Amino acid sequence: MEIIEFDAKWEIPFKHSAGEHATKFFEGLKQKKILGVRCPSCKRVLVPPRAFCERCFVKTDEWVEVKDEGEVLTMTVTYMKFTGLPDPPYAVGIVKLDGADTGMLCFLGGVDLSDWRKVHEIFKPGSRVKAVWKEKPEGKITDILYFKPVR
Repeated sequence: MEIIEFDAKWEIPFKHSAGEHATKFFEGLKQKKILGVRCPSCKRVLVPPRAFCERCFVKTDEWVEVKDEGEVLTMTVTYMKFTGLPDPPYAVGIVKLDGADTGMLCFLGGVDLSDWRKVHEIFKPGSRVKAVWKEKPEGKITDILYFKPVR
């Protein structure tokens, strides 16, 4: 017997609770500040902040502000359309901000994204980038429009 397949679309509205750490992080974004937490055991600064250090399994509650500039760890360019994301092309990467010990997923931009080879050269690992902020932040991750190259 051949199993029947059919297309379906589910839309399930829900409300997500950000929790204490993400709430404080988003409140910082409203002020164009990027906040992280320092692990009391290993002293790493975790950005985005989390309630506990995944390495030491201890609670984190020492808040620190990190720079809105850092270095690209890795990146990719997307040329396909995905629901809920910008129209392609767009670039995303992991950026380790100055003062942080972990990377943060974010958009990369400020350059022509049509030639992936050039984009990968501009945003190669170790490249310096700086946040481009929304004019009027709302306390969302999209308050950082993208990270642009520092020349």
